[in-house]
This record gives sequence, C-alpha cells and structure tokens, in this order.
Amino acid sequence: MGQYSGDSHADEEVYDLICVGFGPASLAIAIATREMLPDGRQPNVLFLERQQQFVWHSGMLLPGSKMQISFIKDLATLRDPRSEFTFLNYLKEKDRLLDFINLGTFLPLREEYNDYMQWCASKFADVVSYGETVTLVEPVKSAAGTVNRFVVHSKVGGIEERRLARHVVVAVGGRPVLPKPLAVYHPRIVHSSQYSSRVPQALANPDAAYRIAVIGAGQSAAEVFSDVSSRYPSASTTLFIRGDALKPSDDSPFVNEIFNPSATDKFFQTSPEQRRQQLTENRATNYSVVRLELIERIYHDLYVQRLRDPSGATWKMSLQNHTQVTGLESSSSDKHVTLRMQRRDDGVDTVEDREFDLVIVATGYARDMHQELLAPTRELLQDSAPGAQFPIARDYSVQFADGKVSADAGIYLQGCNETTHGLSDTLLSVLAVRAGEVVDSIFNKQSSNGHSNGHSNGHSNGHSNGHASKVQLGSKKIDSVNGNGHNSAISNGYH
Repeated sequence: MGQYSGDSHADEEVYDLICVGFGPASLAIAIATREMLPDGRQPNVLFLERQQQFVWHSGMLLPGSKMQISFIKDLATLRDPRSEFTFLNYLKEKDRLLDFINLGTFLPLREEYNDYMQWCASKFADVVSYGETVTLVEPVKSAAGTVNRFVVHSKVGGIEERRLARHVVVAVGGRPVLPKPLAVYHPRIVHSSQYSSRVPQALANPDAAYRIAVIGAGQSAAEVFSDVSSRYPSASTTLFIRGDALKPSDDSPFVNEIFNPSATDKFFQTSPEQRRQQLTENRATNYSVVRLELIERIYHDLYVQRLRDPSGATWKMSLQNHTQVTGLESSSSDKHVTLRMQRRDDGVDTVEDREFDLVIVATGYARDMHQELLAPTRELLQDSAPGAQFPIARDYSVQFADGKVSADAGIYLQGCNETTHGLSDTLLSVLAVRAGEVVDSIFNKQSSNGHSNGHSNGHSNGHSNGHASKVQLGSKKIDSVNGNGHNSAISNGYH
C-alpha cells in the first residue's frame, strides 16, 4: 500500500494511542495510563487483540506449573506499590490473601497468575477490541510533508477496519519457531505453545501405548516431557536434546540483578559488541535451561524406572542426548510422523529413522512479527534496506530519520528489543516499570506540545503521581484514583 496523506483522513477520529496486541505488556501499559497521568488528562486509547479473550500462554497452563519470578514483579508493584492492580490487591479482592501468605511462597501457580492478569484485563474491557487481527501499520503525511499519524489496518470477522493514531505500540509477542526440518504443517507435529489444546485432540485415548517425542532442552520442553508422561502413562515418551544434559537455570541473587529495571539503562549504554557478550554470558538465566526442582523430579522418575526394571524393557520415559532432527520422511501419514534423527555418541555419528504418533516441539519463539506489520514505515528509517533492524531508543520508540516523523507521533516496540535492552525485554520482570517509561514518553511530552509526543530522552522514573485522574480510554471516561485500591470503572516466560 502507498503512503497516505493527511487530507484523506481529515474527518476520521484520531486516537492518541493504539496498542497492537493486548498481552501482559499492553496490559501493563493500560494500567500505567490509567494511574500515571495528571488530573484532567483524557487520552483516547484503544487496544487491539487477535484472541477472543485475554489469556496468557494458554497452551502451557499445565497443572501445578509455577511462575519463575516473584509475584512482587507483577504488572504494577515496582512502579507503584500502592496501585490497585498489584498481585496482593488481587488476592485481597479474591479473599485469598491470608491463604496465599500461609503458602509461604513467592512463586504463584501459573494458573493463578493468569487469573490475576485476566482480573486486571477485565477492568479495561471497554477499550479492548478482541478477535481483531492487525495486518499493517502505515504512515500518514501532514501538509508539511512529515508523518504525524499512522493508519492501523485490521480484520475482524472478515471485515477490514482502519483507524488513525498518533502513537502505535506494537506488542505482539513471539512467533513459534520449529527446527527447519519440521517447519512444515503436519497434524502430528505440535509446537509447545499449542500443547494443552492440540495434544488431547491428537492423542484421544489416555491409556493408549502412543510413541511421543519431545524436542528441546528448555523449561517448556521439560514441563511438557513431565506432563505428557503423566497424562499418557502407557505411552513411550522420549525427550531429545542436542547437548549433554538438561542444565539448571541460574536464578541466584546476584545473577538476578540483570533483570532489575536499572540494568536496562546500563545495558543500553554499552556498545553493540559488549551487549552481545553480555547476552552470551547470561544465557543460562533464560535459554535452554530448566528450574532445578523440575530437573530433579525428572531424574527421580527416570531413576524409579531403573529401580523397578533394570533391563529397561518396560521403561516409558527416556532422555536421549546429543541428538538432533535432520529430516522428516515424506511418507509420513496423518496418523504418524517419521523423523530422521542424527546422534553423536563417543565422536561417532549415527542416523536412524523413528516413527512417532506425536512430536511436540519446544524450541522457542522468534520476536520478529513487527517487521512485517511495520513494513510501510521502513522508508522513514535512516537505513531502509529490507531486513534492516528498526533502531530503538532507550524509551522503546523507533528512531526514524531526522525530519521524517513529527515530534507528536511515534511507534514503540515491546518485547522484541533484547539486543538493545537486555535479556529482561521478553520477560515479565520489567513490565511495570517499562510500561511507566512508555506512558511517560508518550503522554508527559504532551503538555509541552499541546498534544502527544512520541519522542523523549527515554529516561523516566516510572512512578505514579498518586493523584486522582480522569482518563479517556477509548470512547468512555473512566474515573480513577491512583493508589487507593479502588476504581469505579470495571473494564505474553514466565520470568
């Protein structure tokens, strides 16, 4: 599509902010927008979400699975502990505060944390359009020749929509990634993100002697391996990993400081080479690692098998290391799939074909979906070559070339800035503070320009002002009081 001019949209409503996606990142922004702005500020904000309702990692809400971060790193506490949207206030509202305290844990069940976020999301129902898929974001030029608005294209129920916004936040999460040999559609190949919904359909009989493969060496792979083995006790389930062994995540106190919001400043100020080095050094906090208690549980289960049957003839669970998938047999039917596996043992490579009733792939996500959505804005970048990265400022705004975009417009990226903002960028740990920084960057420049400004120095304190405010979210006015825990309006890591 070509670039729009401002004249063709003269009579259309212009939003101050449209957020593409309504997962945890955008939910934190919704909360910060409600709580941070001074009295009398009434921004017009809308959130567009592809799913039919708010849900977080629905495919991995496994029974008994716990969070990997403290509940204190919720959607609000680190920005404003007095917020009504803290996890503790959620527990109070649900009449479970004392019971949770009695558990003596900082790590809630993932199921409960999802319910907490749904509770928060319900308070913004009037400014969220669910079931709406954003397809493109295009720039709109003013009469002066600079871009001062963006057209957000979307589809809902087969109907195309378009809306104007001065600022756009893109927070669409990750795209499931499969190894190249498995990156084709097959009914017997499932990414872990769809585990809870697709596996019961593919394997309908819980007592059947299925052959199941799980591929991956991280937390999700280990959780799936443990869970699927308990769901299908008669099945033979194998976890395939490329390395020597499952490795524990490092969540010790000093290492955990890399997830502090202040660490983002330090990381951003370093050189690209230093950033790459730090990311490599700290991979053990988040990538291809598993919480120690889960590793110990899996090892225990494998040990009990060996205790009961030294011969191995009846073992239902196995872990095969030094193995990778190199091919998918074209003869695979809809009822099973045949994988070509290469294993290196004592320096010798062996290849074998193995048939499975289901292959569950837990090999992570790519954070690149913004590239296609923002393709029409590439011509505004200093380096507009296809495939070039969108340069990001400390405040998460896209840095367009000088003079291309007016000071009262901008695009912000969330959850895809690990190379510039550090390992915490894709995680829950910094959401509360980061949301405050984005809201501050967009709206607290508003007063100096008379309306919204998408550019700032990227440094804000991220704290609520604690004053009563009336915020225009979407088309309805919402009375709110920051920090008192009450509001009259009722409306995607684990780290």
